[in-house]
Amino acid sequence: MPSTENKKSFTYKLGIGVIIFSLSLWLVPIITPFTPIPTKVKAGLIPGSIIVAEIMFWLGALLVGKEVANKFKSYLNPKKWREKDDTKSKQ
Repeated sequence: MPSTENKKSFTYKLGIGVIIFSLSLWLVPIITPFTPIPTKVKAGLIPGSIIVAEIMFWLGALLVGKEVANKFKSYLNPKKWREKDDTKSKQ
């Protein structure tokens, strides 16, 4: 039984790592316009990185599980940020 716990732990850590890496790929579209790369390359690099980032996020979500992925997505939702601030100010 300990081997399955280690394997689950490894897949969980791998999933978290893939999600974090996918989030770092979202920096590519932000940084790319300011680089001296030719425009044609930029035009392919920006949507390509967005697509790869989304695929990697969902692969990571499969590895960590539905509950963890939903919780992580809720942290990234700007609507949730405002709700948290509103509840703090009401208290």
